[in-house]
Amino acid sequence: MVVEQFKFNEINDIDKLSEMCTLVESNLILMFGSKEFICNKDIFDKIRGYYKTAYIIGCSTAGEVYNDQVNDNVLTVTAIKFKRTEVKFFQSKIFDSKQCYKQGIKIANSIPKENLSHLFVLSEGMNINGSKFIEGLVDGLPEEVKITGGLAADDDRYFETFVIANDYAEENSVAVIAFYGENIKIGYGSVGGWNTFGIERKITKANENILYELDGKPALDLYVEYLGEYAKDLPASGLFFPLNIRSDDNKFNVVRTVSSINEKERSLKYVGEIPKGYHARLMRANFNNLINGAAKAAENCIKSISYNKPQLGIIVSCCGRKFVLNQMCDEEIEVVRNIFGKDVVLTGFYSYGEIAPSNKDSVTEFHNQTMTITLIGEEE
Repeated sequence: MVVEQFKFNEINDIDKLSEMCTLVESNLILMFGSKEFICNKDIFDKIRGYYKTAYIIGCSTAGEVYNDQVNDNVLTVTAIKFKRTEVKFFQSKIFDSKQCYKQGIKIANSIPKENLSHLFVLSEGMNINGSKFIEGLVDGLPEEVKITGGLAADDDRYFETFVIANDYAEENSVAVIAFYGENIKIGYGSVGGWNTFGIERKITKANENILYELDGKPALDLYVEYLGEYAKDLPASGLFFPLNIRSDDNKFNVVRTVSSINEKERSLKYVGEIPKGYHARLMRANFNNLINGAAKAAENCIKSISYNKPQLGIIVSCCGRKFVLNQMCDEEIEVVRNIFGKDVVLTGFYSYGEIAPSNKDSVTEFHNQTMTITLIGEEE
């Protein structure tokens, strides 16, 4: 496995790629950047021209990870050449959030299962119920096959997101890379680091990913009450105050972030499931805990990969973490670097949702507000 990586600050900088790229026979290209880069057909054509045999996937973001840095409004290109691993590409569309489970099952059923080791998924970030989509994928795959990845983003605008699925960027797209064989070694970790506050309330009215009532009161009214001056900036300000949701037995315990509000219905929409009858409590940031969460995610990757020479780390961190940490967001990348060491190439993006098992033995889940990392190596 060989990896090379580039960053482009301006549209015209892509012309320099011909002078830099050497892995022209790469299997896989990852592209993360602002919409101006991701949706530029000329840029895609030039990258396709250099890497003619590779699958190209990518998405729009709320920030790009390049090596040890967090960037805004740039394009990162990471080329990977696997020597003893087969990779296959699959794609789909999501037009209706109510059909996400079926779409997950449909994708899973289209993927050959023999020698399948892992899936990496990039999905559109707006018109989706992320938890139902992942539930469908999980139900259609062998138990031992794990999934990592994330949802495309649109900075803090929540307007439109785009995915490159081996072709020009489109809305409503899903790109899937399947890894096959015993030589591919993949570890993963997903950790949050937020603190709960306020009263825990029961979810008394909800439908899939829409929350209508907590303790019989309109959900939006309670958000406005708790957020105070931040309420006028919803849904963007909801990134600073995610919702912790748990079942009575605590087996289901996740974090969800607001993606839109409905003033008329006084409801809130999330990118993941909001189960009726469960318990909910608001959360807020603790800087040290967020940084420690990133470190713990990296440590979990090392524990789960069972390989001492990983070469690539794909970071998918929630955009809410970036906006809260602000100028300190580089620190969560730095702690990952310190744990992985200098030989691991880091790429990735800030997302509207993250996909990964919480630990080595758990089922793949859809997350918000976590640092999620996919650590990849190839045994030769």
